[in-house]
Amino acid sequence: MPGRHYSKFIPPSLTMSELVCQKLDNDATDMLIDKWLERPHRPDSYHDWFHRVRERKHHANANAHLARRDQALLWNKGLFVPENIFTRTVDTGRLIPLDRTWVTHVYHHRSMKRLTMMPVIFSMLPELMLLRGMHDRGCDDIYVIVTDLKRKEMDQVSEYFKYVCQNTAGGHCKPSVEQKINHDYILLNNALDRRTPCFPQIDLTFRAILHEKRPPFVVLFSHQTMSYSQILFAHPSFVPSKDMYHDFPSGCPNPGCTDNCCELVRFPKQGPEHAAVLASRGRRKKIRYRYGRRARAKEMCNWIECETCFADDAASAASASDGSTEGEGSVAGSEASEERGERERAGAGLVCSRCKLVKYCSAEHQRLDWEEHRRVCVKPVSE
Repeated sequence: MPGRHYSKFIPPSLTMSELVCQKLDNDATDMLIDKWLERPHRPDSYHDWFHRVRERKHHANANAHLARRDQALLWNKGLFVPENIFTRTVDTGRLIPLDRTWVTHVYHHRSMKRLTMMPVIFSMLPELMLLRGMHDRGCDDIYVIVTDLKRKEMDQVSEYFKYVCQNTAGGHCKPSVEQKINHDYILLNNALDRRTPCFPQIDLTFRAILHEKRPPFVVLFSHQTMSYSQILFAHPSFVPSKDMYHDFPSGCPNPGCTDNCCELVRFPKQGPEHAAVLASRGRRKKIRYRYGRRARAKEMCNWIECETCFADDAASAASASDGSTEGEGSVAGSEASEERGERERAGAGLVCSRCKLVKYCSAEHQRLDWEEHRRVCVKPVSE
């Protein structure tokens, strides 16, 4: 590309990458989800895990104003299907079902062009469904780089990317840091010279995706038999909660296996401290956030097409009250009274009177969302 040169300290462009990109659209993802549900030997470890989550006693149920914030994953009604399992997003506070699809961009070496990438996505579909469900925005597109890295090599590459992103976020770095990056780059390049794709192409494509697309995470997928795939997060807020996912299945084909060494996808079950996070943690607050996008936690109307954001102070005041009346679920009796209208204009919103898990900016949006929300809306156990 004229006028562009490759550098380990300047974000490259995806146009410079030699890897081939295969795109799996929303329909392909939906088909994979259906195939996942039809897999043999159910119930399996994932089915059992969701059942354990369903049976856990959330202390927030005893306190309505805490329930919305503490319940990150809910399965209150129906069969074991993704449309009945909802996840709490960390950026908008909405509850969205696991069957909300996405577009997957799979980057792979040209020697694999005759192979379909659908088995790549299918092998880590439960993890991708949960990670997609954690965020309302930014997860409509998921990026995967296919490699043949072994387990130890994957750890080395992950540490390299973490160090580079945390120390070059400002566009420059100290001479000692630059020297270490150059040294590590040469070591990895020599160690992985026979890998497909080679390390320079993995490095170029990975950093170009982070800089141009700003996804919440990028997956380095290894098709090695005795290895695992790594999820690298752009920011700690994108990492799943330790309290919720500490016993998430390892991905090992053996349903009784609890050994983390057998995991096929390194899903961060111990929180941000043990996850591969690319953002520096608190050291560079004044430096422009260069890689990925920040997850600014805010409370929004649960209707997916609404952009209304509730003020923090108003949200605290409204969460202790019933924003709507009882009726058909939380919809039939949700006509806004004069008091509710004043609260809505103040930015407090309307809290679902049955489950007290979601908020709306108006009764109209509550009605529009009912077709989806009805699949998870139940009264708290304490009531």
